[in-house]
Amino acid sequence: MAKDKPTKIASKKHLARLERERRQTQLITSIAIGIVVIIVALIGYGILNETILKARRAVITVNGDSVSMHEYQVRVRLARKQFVDQYLQYYQFAQMFGIDPTTDSSLSQTLNQLQSMLDNPSQIGQQVLDEIANDLLIRQYAKANGIEVTAADVEKAIHDGFSYYPEGTPTPAPTSTPLSYPTWSATQYALMTPTIPPTVAPTQTFAPTQTVQFTATSTPVPSITPTSTLYTLSGFDNRYQESLSTYAKYGMTESEFRKIYFESRLIRQRVSDIITANVPHQQEQVWARHILVADETTALAIRDQLLSGADFATLASQSSLDTGSKDKGGDLGWFGRGKMVAEFETAAFSLDVGTISMPVKSSNGWHIIQVLGHEIRPLTDSEYKDAVNAVFNQWLLDQQSGANIVIDDAWVANTPELPSLQSAFNDQYATATAYANQQLQPTNTP
Repeated sequence: MAKDKPTKIASKKHLARLERERRQTQLITSIAIGIVVIIVALIGYGILNETILKARRAVITVNGDSVSMHEYQVRVRLARKQFVDQYLQYYQFAQMFGIDPTTDSSLSQTLNQLQSMLDNPSQIGQQVLDEIANDLLIRQYAKANGIEVTAADVEKAIHDGFSYYPEGTPTPAPTSTPLSYPTWSATQYALMTPTIPPTVAPTQTFAPTQTVQFTATSTPVPSITPTSTLYTLSGFDNRYQESLSTYAKYGMTESEFRKIYFESRLIRQRVSDIITANVPHQQEQVWARHILVADETTALAIRDQLLSGADFATLASQSSLDTGSKDKGGDLGWFGRGKMVAEFETAAFSLDVGTISMPVKSSNGWHIIQVLGHEIRPLTDSEYKDAVNAVFNQWLLDQQSGANIVIDDAWVANTPELPSLQSAFNDQYATATAYANQQLQPTNTP
């Protein structure tokens, strides 16, 4: 019979060592699990921050009201799309008429401005922030003054925007009443031969060059095009959903679509109507002609010739550097304040009719000016709209100066850089290639 093995009795020292090893193993395991949890948490927070938290973060706050980073990014993408579309339209126009954009100075300047904007995301971002600030200020004024836009108002604006009129097609607005202008005076007849109506102002090429600008809320909705074709509620719904799908590509939600393109427009228009209610339909204007030269000596010599009886129109066509008016005898037509550079405007509005000015220096050169008319004149529709816009824009500047505007510095790093010109040209190339391949496919004949 085999003997049983003796039971090994563990010593206290051995037991203590086993306990230490167990605790060390447990500690190492706990630390490892903790590290994994922290890493997972950091990754999860990073994903959450990028997808949700950052999107909800306020990018701009105006007097306590804010707009999220998400809406800011959506509006930047739409602004970039507007610039890209403008560039492509000019570029395609040039191709259609065989114009070389590199040699046509006017077209080249426009394309370069658009490309410069797209190459500087922060410049577009700053314009979008300004537009958002204006929207918030307008909404705050509307709320403080009881100006409301209801859900029904927004719905009607959407219907109108898509040319869907469930209550019947609206009656066209009456055309403008023809404007009545004073007849020429004897002095004006002595100075000018009335061949071109002086009511139409020629292009003033010496006015300050305007930079390319945009207004986010005035971006046209792609699917909204005027049409006289009547369609059903189902047809409207289809076009509406198509537009939502188009804007969803830029991250825009339906609520943002309705807010930015319809609600904000209605509020802006109703506030503008109040702010600009007293804008007059007439304005002090002068009718002037000028000769633009490069230096004061030349200007003085031309003035001496005019005082000696030389013909103003002839000297303008021979010597003026203003290509927009020289072939019209230097005639600039009628214009109000704010249309010309400051030095030119001050001189023109201070001259008596028929007087030849001393040389006037501006950023464009030296001007010899002769005023042909100075009177209070009724504004055309476009002139009145310009006057209304000027008053409303000044009101916005005044509102901004007194507002508490806080902008999160993170806007720069989070400003989208797409769509770009390159991506647009790539899309066009891909579309053209797909179309060409489709045309090359053999057709099956019976």
